Amino acid sequence: MFDIYNIYVKFVSKWNKKRLTYAVLNQNKQLKGRTNSILAQAVRYWGAASGLSFRRVGRKSKRDMAIRFAPKAHGDGYPFDGRGGVLAHAFFPQDGRIHFDADERWTDKSKWGINLKIVAVHEFGHALGLDHTTDIRAVMYPFYQGYNPKFRLGADDIRGIQFLYGKNKK
Repeated sequence: MFDIYNIYVKFVSKWNKKRLTYAVLNQNKQLKGRTNSILAQAVRYWGAASGLSFRRVGRKSKRDMAIRFAPKAHGDGYPFDGRGGVLAHAFFPQDGRIHFDADERWTDKSKWGINLKIVAVHEFGHALGLDHTTDIRAVMYPFYQGYNPKFRLGADDIRGIQFLYGKNKK
């Protein structure tokens, strides 16, 4: 039997290496110093499902991906719209920019506000080369579904990342 998957992989680009670095250029003030640990949790989802590994480097270091919180027009041609609406966006490889709307109410482990970890997992997916999917169970579905304390990647997410980078051999 032939199984049709919702593979949503962008074929235009992927990283040509499996060890990637990222830098957090500024902190989210609402999360009071937890920004780095939340973003580290987010990249671990993709590393656990694939042959990728990630290392955070300093703001001024050479890096593959750069993360920042910015309001409204922030210089990339894709301005944010304030609270609600567009939460974040990321550019496909080899660009590596990941931006979060600074006007959102970012939260951690709370159903109130916007969960940074879940949105970050989605945006890291784009930065790794994944596009949106039609599978509502996948993190790469194009709409934020709210906080889920049992959050995990969907089967479609895992198939997509493994298609690009292989399985985790650990």
